[in-house]
Amino acid sequence: MFAGLRTVVYRVSDLERAKEWYTQLLGFGPYFDEPFYVGFNVGGYELGLDPDAAGATSGDSVVTYWGVADAATALARLVELGAKEREPVREVGGGILVAAVEDPFGNVVGVIENPHFKLSS
Repeated sequence: MFAGLRTVVYRVSDLERAKEWYTQLLGFGPYFDEPFYVGFNVGGYELGLDPDAAGATSGDSVVTYWGVADAATALARLVELGAKEREPVREVGGGILVAAVEDPFGNVVGVIENPHFKLSS
């Protein structure tokens, strides 16, 4: 049984640069920082950076959506930090807004403003 989103791992070719970029984006540093993996605790969920990018290619088969309070503001911040917009903010129904970018390392990062979603305890 799935218990919900726990960890998203992005494979990156430059771990130090990725760590700096995500630290700047999130506004805080990682809780786990080793040469083989960097982990950030983002509201109880894990964003992991894996430097083993062997065989990885930039792609669009997976989009992980991170919850945000304001999709337009989040998209602007991502682009300001050097991400490339892939999908502008759009409503997908019920007042839910999504957008997506490609980070500087080729990963697709989505944001979702969902007024109906509440974390369960």
